[in-house]
Amino acid sequence: MNRNEIWRSYGTDYKEMTKRLLAAAGLEQMLPEKSARIALKPNLVTPSPARVGATTHTEVAAAVIEFLQDREYRNILIAEGSWAGDNTEEAFEYCGYNSLASEYGIELIDTQKEEGIECDCCGERLSLCKCVDEWDFLINLPVLKGHCQTNITCALKNMKGLIPDSEKRRFHTMGLHKPIAHLNSAIRQDFIVIDHICGDLSFEEGGNPVVRNCVMAACDPVLVDAYVCSLLGYETEEVPYIGMSESLGIGSADISNLRLITLEGEPYEDLTERRLLDVSYAVNEVDACSSCYGVLIPALNRLAEEGLLDRLSSQIGIGQGHRGHGGCLGVGDCTKGFDVYAKGCPPKEEDIYQILRSLIAEE
Repeated sequence: MNRNEIWRSYGTDYKEMTKRLLAAAGLEQMLPEKSARIALKPNLVTPSPARVGATTHTEVAAAVIEFLQDREYRNILIAEGSWAGDNTEEAFEYCGYNSLASEYGIELIDTQKEEGIECDCCGERLSLCKCVDEWDFLINLPVLKGHCQTNITCALKNMKGLIPDSEKRRFHTMGLHKPIAHLNSAIRQDFIVIDHICGDLSFEEGGNPVVRNCVMAACDPVLVDAYVCSLLGYETEEVPYIGMSESLGIGSADISNLRLITLEGEPYEDLTERRLLDVSYAVNEVDACSSCYGVLIPALNRLAEEGLLDRLSSQIGIGQGHRGHGGCLGVGDCTKGFDVYAKGCPPKEEDIYQILRSLIAEE
């Protein structure tokens, strides 16, 4: 496989079609020696079934494991850390990865329990989980989906699961895009298998899956994310970490040079679909973590569907930048100094919805 190529397959037998895709794309020729330690990095952002569009299908991970084991690779692990506020152990269990590890005899690493090691990432000092230095080859298994803060999430942002929770929170105080780009200068993705089966194009935590029944393979994470932008109707400039990553030499965002190869099945014609709710007028966000922002958006979406959101007279404060400050209406423990706020880190979507609905009813 050349770095300007993205291979894709369409179908519903996800495991078998993924194995055929790996063979056709030439993964075997890229693999190191048989004794190498090979890591798989899925997206298990929250304990949520893959069918709702948030997490990597176990069939895709199983296909990669079987492909490797059929070629006598035995030192295989899965490393992941859910977003701050959720529990990776619960995600491993709920999403079927404990069963997967038991069936194939592989190791699971919960990066929320890992020690952080400070590294120089092209001029930025970032804390990475220590396991990052303990493998020889990394296969990224991201889900192609939307994101309430960065518009899209796929190959580059998926590396955020390999940093401690405290660093995830700090990333948001740094503007999110810049640290994501610099993180990818320190963590090399050797091969990428993209789960484009039914990702949610609005919310990182799923709930509105858009079925595409597609699995893709690539080597360049920057090219992958630039291509994802084209699928979801964004310019790459609307996802700044893509251009930043390109400038750091991580890959190319030039999709005019992309060679797209369809191995099997018929591509969907209506791939461009953009469903993010514009809430900028209703939200005062300062350094908010994705987990907190991610539960606010569905609550606001429910109010919008009921025709109530425009009746909210106060902006909603959210994010670490509101700590120690006051205000009228807030979301999350960072806004506990506000007159009214939804408790939790992150709070529950239902609690946010009920608080906002009650305030609207009083106005």
